[in-house]
Amino acid sequence: MKERDVLLNELAQGLRPMSEGIEWFDGLGQEEQSEVLLFLRHHCVQARAVTEDAPESIRRAGLRLTHTPAVLISRGRIDEQLGKVAGLAPLDERRKAFRLLIAVLAIADGRRRERFCSGGCSHRWHRLSVA
Repeated sequence: MKERDVLLNELAQGLRPMSEGIEWFDGLGQEEQSEVLLFLRHHCVQARAVTEDAPESIRRAGLRLTHTPAVLISRGRIDEQLGKVAGLAPLDERRKAFRLLIAVLAIADGRRRERFCSGGCSHRWHRLSVA
């Protein structure tokens, strides 16, 4: 797993504080930020995010219901809406999108762990720990 992938999974699993994630994200160029958002969107879909995850994800991300990423994720098919969230361009919206996608991944992957991985699995990201 790439260092980036480990960091994002550690954020989603609560092994690192979101403030550290935001600082890291802000240090990336715009193209790299877009790549990270698309990566997160892909992993949210792979973790089987569902529309019902939206309200809790918005709450965990600390967003207002009127923030653009929150509005987007609350409308329509989750996979399509996650793509729209990942595609947001203004920097302040990308930061919100980052927080939201981490929260969606945390919820969806947490559910996947409980349902499918509780007896053990081969997912390397389920065996992370911060030293």
